[in-house]
Amino acid sequence: MDPRRLAVLAGTRLSIAHLGDRNIIDWYEERLSALAIDSKQMMQMITGFGSASLMTVIRQTENSLKELEALQKFVPHAPCTTSYGLGWKGLGAVRYRNSSTSVEVTLPPVSYHCLVLISRPPEKLHVRYEGVKRDMPPAAGSIAVVPAGSSQLVRWQGSKDTLHVYLEPSLVARVAAEWFEFDRGRTVLPPLHGLNVPELRSAMLAVDAELRAGGGGGELLAESFANVLAVYLIRHVTGSRRELVAADGVLPRHKLRRVIEYIVENLEGSPTLEQMAAIVHLSPYHFARQFKAATGLAPHQYVISRRVERAQHLLRTNGGLGVGEVALRSGFAHQSHFGFHFKRIVGITPRQFAGSARIHSR
Repeated sequence: MDPRRLAVLAGTRLSIAHLGDRNIIDWYEERLSALAIDSKQMMQMITGFGSASLMTVIRQTENSLKELEALQKFVPHAPCTTSYGLGWKGLGAVRYRNSSTSVEVTLPPVSYHCLVLISRPPEKLHVRYEGVKRDMPPAAGSIAVVPAGSSQLVRWQGSKDTLHVYLEPSLVARVAAEWFEFDRGRTVLPPLHGLNVPELRSAMLAVDAELRAGGGGGELLAESFANVLAVYLIRHVTGSRRELVAADGVLPRHKLRRVIEYIVENLEGSPTLEQMAAIVHLSPYHFARQFKAATGLAPHQYVISRRVERAQHLLRTNGGLGVGEVALRSGFAHQSHFGFHFKRIVGITPRQFAGSARIHSR
């Protein structure tokens, strides 16, 4: 690539000193090509964040690839096929086929979620990872889900055929937030084993077919597969379908009463959406909608309103308490948050409310 063309693509953020250094230009070209980053993407990264950020992005991507490739050191047999070097983003895939008589493998944790499709199970299988203990082989076509950060102990005897698909947690979190309205910061994939989910299996087989065949547009297909796999996974974890919030989508009174009792008892703590949903055996997604249909407020808004109610009671009946102490006893972590929500709901500040309460009590 001509340095002047690189300058146009990079914009003014790429310094003249960098353009004059042929080694740096070659470094960019080599890695952009290897990672399938085209000139448009490069321009967006450089003009948005500067050349140093482009170098950081490239190195992070390289480190992710190296992390998956490093797993091979712990597996006593070579893979049949891998996606390494294909330029796939957000998704990696490795197929294994072996006829070892007896093998034990300890795999270190990685920063990807791992889905394992067991096409041909071995005669004997022992698996251990983050809450999963299995001492018998699953059915052919079953799927295991190993969350990011989980180490694994796997011991098997006999021939087996498996496809390992690696998903970036950030991609799964984005899909969960944008399409299922989950908090990005919360993990949505629990450890699972022996799943029989036909649509998820079909998507993984599509990844396998692309891994075998390859061809033009592979990067685009891989990105699509990653999103499809994320959707099917989240659907399975949270419930297979979205329920419309209609008459039958309102949280029943007896369940609503149990949730409200739990909220009131735990106002000083931090009742989470997952905890409230678990009380009535619903997914967080369905619980939030049914709760709002029943109360008119989202769960977190309802919790705030009950905290403000408790604060009003304390200000009326405990005139000696300071505003900061009232905030803590009502469940607010910060006095500023307490003041903001109190005035938003009541219309006056806590101090004004306390003053008014003292006048009326005389």
